[in-house]
Amino acid sequence: MGQPDTSFPRLVSLAAHDLRTPLATIHGFAQTLVRLGDLGEPKQRYVEMIDAASRQLAELLDELGLAARIRGGRYEPNLQPVDTLELARAAAEALGEERVRVGGPGGSVSVDVDATRRGIAALVQAALRHGGFDQVECHADGTALTIRPVTAASGPVLLGEDLRDLGAAVAVLLVEALGGSVVLDTEAVVVRLPG
Repeated sequence: MGQPDTSFPRLVSLAAHDLRTPLATIHGFAQTLVRLGDLGEPKQRYVEMIDAASRQLAELLDELGLAARIRGGRYEPNLQPVDTLELARAAAEALGEERVRVGGPGGSVSVDVDATRRGIAALVQAALRHGGFDQVECHADGTALTIRPVTAASGPVLLGEDLRDLGAAVAVLLVEALGGSVVLDTEAVVVRLPG
């Protein structure tokens, strides 16, 4: 019988898992109150903010759990085919189509689709947030997604080298765990996914 796994990635994974139960309770009751819709202002707006914040916390826990599984060597991706253009469009839909221009012919890749969708959206969001831009482009060509513009200061954040954005850092870990790469190319970040 081996020693129990008490590594830091395992502890982080366990914490992310255990935090889901109280978060699910908060989210469930917030949704119930939002649906009732008869709280009056400003209470209705406050409950909607609690609901949105609980969704954000759930997404952060998903990212933290994914990073812990990857770092702990326990990540088993569910590989499915998807088009890179669909991944770019999903990022635009999540972040606002007025903020993300999508282009390119796309191409087929084989990835963990849900995690990769979140990862591409996180990289695009990091380009917007850390670059100070109102709009960026996500161009899908074959197995590559090119996000531009990227500033000299925001490039290291998108590459996961300057740890100021959890979503971007986890996205890089994910892409590399899938066998792809994330590289800085002048004023763009190029994400290459396995075909």
